[in-house]
Formats: sequence, structure tokens, C-alpha cells
Amino acid sequence: MTTGDNPDEKPTIHIVDDDPAVRDALGFVFSTEGYEVSGFENGDAFLAVAHDAPPSCVILDIHMPGRSGMDILKALDAPNYPSPVFIISGRGDIPTAVSAIKLGAFDFIEKPFDADTVVERVTDALARRSASGDSEIAQEVFDSLTPREREVLQEITNGSSNKEAGRTLGISPRTIEVHRARIMEKLGARNAADLVRIVLSGN
Repeated sequence: MTTGDNPDEKPTIHIVDDDPAVRDALGFVFSTEGYEVSGFENGDAFLAVAHDAPPSCVILDIHMPGRSGMDILKALDAPNYPSPVFIISGRGDIPTAVSAIKLGAFDFIEKPFDADTVVERVTDALARRSASGDSEIAQEVFDSLTPREREVLQEITNGSSNKEAGRTLGISPRTIEVHRARIMEKLGARNAADLVRIVLSGN
């Protein structure tokens, strides 16, 4: 879980959020779990040190004064950044999640969230990331999808909402939801961002 080679090093996490209550809550819980925590009230403060000693993980708010989380992902060159970046947002819509994942975010966490759940998601994701099996899993799952499920998956990864995907494919948004649920079940994805991340990592 650490970015260094020393197994005795504590995992580190950078929390970037303009809300001090969020930084304090997440910082307390992660510290309790043994993480070294650093908080940043805006993206510029984080970017100033981001490459000095990359942490084990970054939690980044998408809506902040000045540079947004999306802007930070671009400035960070997130796809090539050594640490996974988790985006947190009060808007959990698929297009936003897809945009974040395509800019290099590792996962998308919706507000309001339970701090303990965030720790669990981060810990689990770091373990899964170290296993690096997403590409093989994505191909296996793709091969098992029906033609319609493949069409729906393509719409999802294009960033289409359920309504837009339904209009394109000539089916109802509710049917899109059903297909998406089946695809996520086959893939083992827990949310849309997880699904998109795994699929894109296999391309």
C-alpha cells in the first residue's frame, strides 16, 4: 500500500478538499487506520508538492474554488501519476464519473459518504490495484456479454446517461439500467466509475 520499497513505511494519503470538516473527518479516520495524512485546502497547494513524494493515494474533491478536481487531474497528468486518485463529489452521475475516470481518476466516491466506507474503498482499491488484473478480467467479461450488453457498455464508456443511451439504442432508460446492473454484476464492479475504470484499463 505504500509507494516506497520499505514495508515498514506507513501508507500516506493526501486529502484535497476546501471543506475543513471533510479534511478533518477523513484525516482522523485514516490516521486511526495507520495512514500518514496531509490535508490541502485547494488544488494549487496540493500540486506544489504532488511530485515531491507521491503518496499512496490521493482523495480529491471535484468541486472547489479556483481549480476544480477535473483541472487538477489534467495538471497532475493523472493517468501517469504513480498514486491512485479518488474523486469525491456530490454529483454521482455517470457522465461526470466517466469524465473523471478518462482523465485518470482511479475511482469516484459520491457524497454524502461515511468516512469508514471511504477508508474501506481506498484500502480495497489499493490491494486490487497492486494485483493488476483488471485487463484480463475486462476481456473475460466482455467475451461473456450479450450483443445488447456490449452496446450498452459502449454507451456507458462514452459517457452517455441512461436517457441518452436509451435514445441511441431505441430502448427505455429503465432497460438500460437493467442491462447496466447485469454488466456490473458480471464484472464485479460496485459502481459506474468502477465499471468504466476496469473497462478502460483493458483497452
